[in-house]
Amino acid sequence: MEITELQKVASQVRRDIVRQVHACQSGHPGGSLGCADLLVGLYFDQMTLKSDEAGNKIFDMDGIGEDLFFLSNGHISPVFYSVLARAGYFPAAELATFRKLNSRLQGHPTTHEHLEGIRIASGSLGQGMSVAIGAAQAKKLNKDNSLVFVLMGDGEQNEGQVWEAAMYAPHHKVDNLVAVIDYNGQQIDGPTDKVMNNRDLGAKYAAFGWNVMKMNGNDMADVVKVLAEARAFSGNGQPTMILMTTEMGAGVDFMMGSHKWHGVAPNDEQLAAALAQLPETLGDY
Repeated sequence: MEITELQKVASQVRRDIVRQVHACQSGHPGGSLGCADLLVGLYFDQMTLKSDEAGNKIFDMDGIGEDLFFLSNGHISPVFYSVLARAGYFPAAELATFRKLNSRLQGHPTTHEHLEGIRIASGSLGQGMSVAIGAAQAKKLNKDNSLVFVLMGDGEQNEGQVWEAAMYAPHHKVDNLVAVIDYNGQQIDGPTDKVMNNRDLGAKYAAFGWNVMKMNGNDMADVVKVLAEARAFSGNGQPTMILMTTEMGAGVDFMMGSHKWHGVAPNDEQLAAALAQLPETLGDY
């Protein structure tokens, strides 16, 4: 898909995000907005996915012969739900049920809801990369050349399980794995360098044996370029880690530059101001 078309999809996804969170007055808009370009780049351009003749996505838990994506920082579920719906996994109208009683779109993704596109329950931070490594190794055992992608937050790097996984993947040459860290410098309690300084994450992962790349996560052209480079590098005996610089709240000026909007819903006036900055490109649900 052309970059301009991907940008249009991302604009609609951002509209979906703020509308979902506003409707239930609960959720996490900041990180969701920041990661919209990445997920659109993956699902609409870079990932190999199964579809029927009408273009609707075909989902099964085995995921054989297709690329897989795991969301580790599950609190940014609004962006994940929007991208899955807009990609054709389930009707966009279902986004209106976000965080409502008996909805399949829970605040953190769950598998028992049987929502198409969701492979793991996530949101208990630190676990996603371990799951992705297991899926990547299963693909190797099955002689399946597809890739596995996983997204984590930079605040999530505080979790010890992340570093156990970081040691494991290079040692076992899990070279069909592409991990991404949303490097926005913010977490729920404030700036990451104040809460628990990650220092030089790139140097850390390189020392562990990862192929480390950098990406501007709010520049769609760079997102597509770096993801394509990561795919081309796969099979070389190293897992890839992409440090993705983003702005929390990207696309909505008053949400950017602070951890304030990590988990706060906009009021009616703020919603209107946000939507005024985000063109409706695919039609609101």
